[in-house]
Order: sequence, then structure tokens, then C-alpha cells
Amino acid sequence: MLDRLAGNTALKAELGAALRTGRLPHAVLLVGEAGCGAGFAARCLAADYLYPQGGPHAEAVLKGEDTECLVLQGEGASGQIPVKRVREMREAIQHSALSTDAAGRVLFIYGAQNLNGSSANAMLKIIEEPPEGVLFLLTATSAATVLPTIRSRCAAYTIAPVPADECAALLKDRGLPGPLAEELAFVYEGHIGTALRAFQDAGTRTTLAQAKELCGYAAQNDTYRALALLTKYERDREGFLSLLWQLDQVCSAVLRRPVYGTRQCGGLTPAAAAIILRAGAEMRRHVTANGNLRLAVALLAARIA
Repeated sequence: MLDRLAGNTALKAELGAALRTGRLPHAVLLVGEAGCGAGFAARCLAADYLYPQGGPHAEAVLKGEDTECLVLQGEGASGQIPVKRVREMREAIQHSALSTDAAGRVLFIYGAQNLNGSSANAMLKIIEEPPEGVLFLLTATSAATVLPTIRSRCAAYTIAPVPADECAALLKDRGLPGPLAEELAFVYEGHIGTALRAFQDAGTRTTLAQAKELCGYAAQNDTYRALALLTKYERDREGFLSLLWQLDQVCSAVLRRPVYGTRQCGGLTPAAAAIILRAGAEMRRHVTANGNLRLAVALLAARIA
């Protein structure tokens, strides 16, 4: 199943060899930026560990449906992994029987950076004295954001974005039209998960379209239309932050390939893209510090157009 992971040839070879020789560490941390596929890589590795011969059970692991896989991830507004859930998983691992079909059991910890002090200490008790046959697969957007006590108990591997042309080919295989696949692969710099979400998720598609539309208004110095678009976010903090993130991607694309601004962003120039990037960073700091959202929306419109 590791062969299904895009790119990352050396990583797949190393993990595959560790599996075949029985040298895979019992705790593995897969590090990759959002959209790189760290979660998918973890499921591929889990499938090969649990079901070396493949088959329906292995496919179920990839879909997140296999009974030998337990999942921990952030919850609620804070996104943290609560200690209560860690203790529940510890009980489930220690006191439930393994299936006769599987080689062991896997505990996924998606977003290990969301383990707080209490939940990390509870997790350490499991990792330091692991039940036989249990594989811990952790993911994180950055190794530096994972508590050192957890990080030091894991073998860390990095999941890298794939080259844009390879990403575009994979997107076409998933059913995206050629021009759109090439655009999304370029804009998101080979982050195939992010590109797929921009195609499959209606909300993400809308936000990307609005980011490009806003860039067009900035290119035309049309403050009125920019403000009219942005006022929709006066009561939507998370939506506004998502729009700022998409603006970052689009403006970065214009800086890397100026013709993209001409063709896709209403004539936005690299100089104007740089202004939007600076304004967006300022508004993000303001909003994440619980600043006034309505003011941030108005200021962004004024700064970019």
C-alpha cells in the first residue's frame, strides 16, 4: 500500500525495508505540511503492517474502516487531544483481543502537536510500555510542534510535496480536467491533498474562487467591490482566516509565475500580490489575537485596493 503514496520514493523504500525485515519501530512520527498526505501515508503504512498480503482488510485501513485501527485526534474549539480520550484508547488497547486476521493493532494519533501536557503524559505510558503487536503512528505538521517527550520516543520521517507535474498527473487520474489539475498542482505546490480538497469540497472551491476574485478587484483598485465581498466574513472568523490562507496561495502563485495573475486573477501584478500578502499577514495576526473582525475586514479592503 505504501506504493500508493505519491512521490517520496526514498521514504517508501526505507519504510518498506523496515517492514520486510521486522525492524519497523513501534512508534513512528510522520511529519508533513497540511495537504502533503501524512495521514494517508500513515494509513498506507498501517495497511502494510497489519495485512502484508493486502486484500479487503488492507483496503479498509486506507478508508479508515478497519476494526484493528484506533484513532486519536483533536476535538472541540481548541483542537486539542483530551487526556480522557488517551486513557480510553489505552484501555481499548490493553483489554481487547486482537483479530486473528491482523498482524497486530494500530493506534493513529493524527495531529500529535495537539497533545497537551496531560494527554502527552498519558500517551507516554502507552508508548514506553507498548502492548505486543501495537504500532503507534503519529502525524504532525512540524516535528518542532510535537512535545519533546513524545518526539524523542518516535522514529520521525518527513512526507514531502510531490513535483507539480507529478501532482497534476495524479489529479488527472482522480478525474480532474487537465487545465484545472495543472492549475491546482501549481497553486498548491504539489500538496495533492490540498489540491484534491479544492476540487472536491464545495466550500474550499468557493473560497479559492473568492480569493481570485478579490485579487482582481485589487488589480482594478476597486475598493467598493472588495469591501462588498469581504463584508460576508464580518461574522465568520474561521471563514475569514480560510480566505486569507487562500489569498496567500494565490498571491504566492503570482509571485512565482506573473502570468498567472494576468490569466487567473484579473491582471494582478507581482507588486500588488506582495501588498496583499503583507496586508493578509497583518490581518491574520489581528484576528488570531481576538481583534475586531469587522475592523479587520474593512482594513483589508482598504489596504489591498
